[in-house]
Amino acid sequence: MKSMAKRIASSELMIWLIVCMVGMFFLYPLRKSLRFGIDLVGGTYLTLEVKTNIALETELVRKLQSIETKFKRERSISLVSKTIQQQSIVLTFENQQQTQDAARILKADERDLTQTVDKNSITLKFSEQIEKRIKEDAVLRNIEVLRTRLDKFSVAEITIAKQGEKEIIIELPDVSNPQEAKEMIGRAALLEFKIVEKMGSSESELLLEYDGDLPDDLEIVPHEREHGRTPYYYAVQKYAKVTGRMLSDARPAMGGKTGIEPVVQFSFNEEGAEKFYELTSRNQGRQLAIVLDNEVISAPRINTAIRASGYIEGTFTSEEVKKLAYLLKSGSFVAPVTFEEERQIGPSLGAESIHNGLYSCLGGFGLVFLFSLYYYKWCGFLAFLALIYNLIFILIGLAWMRATLTLPGIAGMTLTIGMAIDASILIFERIKEELAKGSSIKQAIDTGFSGAMGVILDGNITTFISGIVLYNLGSGPIQGFAVTLMLGIIATLIATLFFLRSFFKFILGNFSIQKLSI
Repeated sequence: MKSMAKRIASSELMIWLIVCMVGMFFLYPLRKSLRFGIDLVGGTYLTLEVKTNIALETELVRKLQSIETKFKRERSISLVSKTIQQQSIVLTFENQQQTQDAARILKADERDLTQTVDKNSITLKFSEQIEKRIKEDAVLRNIEVLRTRLDKFSVAEITIAKQGEKEIIIELPDVSNPQEAKEMIGRAALLEFKIVEKMGSSESELLLEYDGDLPDDLEIVPHEREHGRTPYYYAVQKYAKVTGRMLSDARPAMGGKTGIEPVVQFSFNEEGAEKFYELTSRNQGRQLAIVLDNEVISAPRINTAIRASGYIEGTFTSEEVKKLAYLLKSGSFVAPVTFEEERQIGPSLGAESIHNGLYSCLGGFGLVFLFSLYYYKWCGFLAFLALIYNLIFILIGLAWMRATLTLPGIAGMTLTIGMAIDASILIFERIKEELAKGSSIKQAIDTGFSGAMGVILDGNITTFISGIVLYNLGSGPIQGFAVTLMLGIIATLIATLFFLRSFFKFILGNFSIQKLSI
């Protein structure tokens, strides 16, 4: 017995057995090592609608700011007013001559905008094709922001996909705190820096300051409510020149007036640093409102020009600071989203799916085992051991890749069982041919593996390519199937060409085999 143990320990087979045992150690318990899809463990199914019209307005604001800067350099053109109305930019000039000059400049420089001239005003808007592209881009970019945010919950492989023209579907499988995930999903996290024009205790008080008619380039924003205090309202610039999209980093820190308050420390990218420096240098002594999702967090006074970094303070707890920093770092939505539908999928359905999937796998294993044993005798038993190794290797691959196992994925594993035994059949048939020719057992086995390798590789590589196509073009369930299919192919090649061969080598090297049971 000791002699046999030493032989196994010194053989090539031992390497594959160690890999298998280490893999099984890290897989246990399976429930914690693998991610399961919503169809297996239940969860939350969400449908979001992207407010694509707001994304269009945001692009118009950027165009308006660029046009305003352009006309400031043109001393002969005086811009009287500028507004955004009905998804169009409306510019008003002093006279018709200036209007014509401005129209000529805009036609040459802003080719993606169509213009309509009416007396002293010019109306600019995007073409239908560009509008469609902006709206599509808003949905796709929001999906990327969602992927970054949901990575916090270790569900980076969940389904986040576009549906229709402006909807996004999200599946949250087995998330420990779905309500927190929903809060992260629903917040636009749009950070803006705006100069304060006036402040008051109510909106009506501020409107009185402007004789009841607020200028088109201003808006009234409430201050974040503090416990037991009357909220303030600020009249600020409507369009921010510096936003959170220009941040390069945001992280929780300690600071504020006392130096120990939870704050969010931020830094700008190159563009943001230049614009923030210009904003603070031109408005020293004035208040700067830090606005998050249309609510003022704080409004500190600008004492000196600031370029690259700063911090956001408010009535935050340490946990709120962490969340806010994470939201800002993940990026703001290009356009806000609303929850259109929410469905809860109970774990009972998932448990039934798991049981059915396991039964199908076990049924496939049982049938393959009987076929192998009946048709190839003891060699068939070795092929079945290689099949078990194959399955363990697939599970190791899924855990290592942090991929999500779904019901289609289990179907892919079941399909792999049939494909894996096919490789063994090719090898065994080749061995039988060599034995029929009168070759020795060792020579027949060597020739069987080397001779069948080309055919096995050809068949599996073409199937692997199909898996790549399915993964790139398919959605969540199809991708789950494709992942297990591709992992199954890799596992089949390893289990058949290396593990099974090392088994045969060990038997031939340690036992006197007169006749091969095949």
